[in-house]
Amino acid sequence: MKGNLMEGLAAIGALVLVGVLGQGLWRARKAKPRQAEGGEDGRLEPSMALGEASLAKDSDEEDHGAVAPTPEQRHLGPRKTARLDPLIDAIACLHLDTPISAELALAHLPPTRRLGTKPFLIEGLNANRGAWELPAVGQHYREFQAGVQLANRVGALSQIEYSEFVQKVQGFADGVGAMAELPDMVDAVGRGRELDAFASAHDAQLNLSLRANGAAWSVGYLHQCAQRHGFVAGSLPGRLVLPGVEDGSPPMLVLAFDAQAAMAEDPGHAAVRELQLTLDVPQTPASAEPFPAWHQVARLLSAEMDASMIDDSGHPILLHAFATIGEDLAKLYAALAARDLPAGSAAARRLFS
Repeated sequence: MKGNLMEGLAAIGALVLVGVLGQGLWRARKAKPRQAEGGEDGRLEPSMALGEASLAKDSDEEDHGAVAPTPEQRHLGPRKTARLDPLIDAIACLHLDTPISAELALAHLPPTRRLGTKPFLIEGLNANRGAWELPAVGQHYREFQAGVQLANRVGALSQIEYSEFVQKVQGFADGVGAMAELPDMVDAVGRGRELDAFASAHDAQLNLSLRANGAAWSVGYLHQCAQRHGFVAGSLPGRLVLPGVEDGSPPMLVLAFDAQAAMAEDPGHAAVRELQLTLDVPQTPASAEPFPAWHQVARLLSAEMDASMIDDSGHPILLHAFATIGEDLAKLYAALAARDLPAGSAAARRLFS
C-alpha cells in the first residue's frame, strides 16, 4: 500500500513538472513572433539588404542606366521617361539654324537633372522622326526645348531656381549654337505659385496602421501574408509594394514596417508589431480602384494577422469612416480631372512627387 502511494505521488509530481514545463513552453511560444509556414523566415525579401542607398541615387544615374534595377523595378517593367508638359513646366525653346548631332548635344548637357528641388530636362526634336526625345547617340536634332517643373510637393518654383534654370539653358545653347527663347521669370514663378496652391489643396495620401493584438509577427510571416495579396519586395528595407496596373507605373499601395527588423541578422526572431499601409492617391488612376484595394487589403490583413486598424492618433478606424473617405476621394478625382491632371496621369505623378 505504502509502495503504491509513493508511486502515485511520484507520478503526480511528474505530471506537475510536465505541466509546468508545458506552460513555460506555451508562454514562450506565445511570446515568439509568428513564423511563416513552410520555409526559412528570412528568405522572402532579397532586396532588404540593399539599404536606403538604392533610392539615394538620383535620376541622372537612372536615366543613364548606371544603377541595376531593383526587384520592384524588374517586376514593373521598363522605366518610362518623363516628358515636358506646358501644364506643369516652364519651357524654353532653343532654335538651331541646322540640325546637330546627338554627340554634340550630349557633350554640352548640364550634368544635373535637378535645379534646387525641381526636375530639369532637355529634349531634342529628332530630325528624321519628328518626335521629341532625350538626345540619343547616332541621331540628329533640329531643335531643342528645356523645361523646369513649376511645382512639386516640396513647393513652388522659386526665383533662385528659375535663375539657375536660365543659366543652365543659356550654357547649353551657347555650346550647341542655338538661340534660346526663355519664358518670363515673373510669369513662370507666378504660375508655379498658383499650381502649388492648387496641388496643396488637392493632394491626398491615405495612411492607416495595422497593430498586432496579440503575438508579434516575424518578417517572414509578414511577407507571407502580404504576398498572398500581391505584394512584392520594394527597394527599401521594410517596404513591400502592390504594383500598379501599368508597366512602369508607381506602386498602387505600400506596406511599410520597421527597417531595422527587416535588416536583422535573424529575421525569424525580429518582432514586428505594427505596419503602415499607404495609398498615394494622385499616383494611380481612379479606374484602377486603388481606394477599394486599400480598404480591402487593410481589412483582410487585419483579420489574417489578428491586428487592429488604427489612425495616426492610435484610434480605431471604424467601417463607416471608409465610406466618408470614399465620398471625399470622388470629389478629389473630379477636381484633378477638371484641371487636366487626372490621378495616374504622367503630369499628376510628376506634380505630386
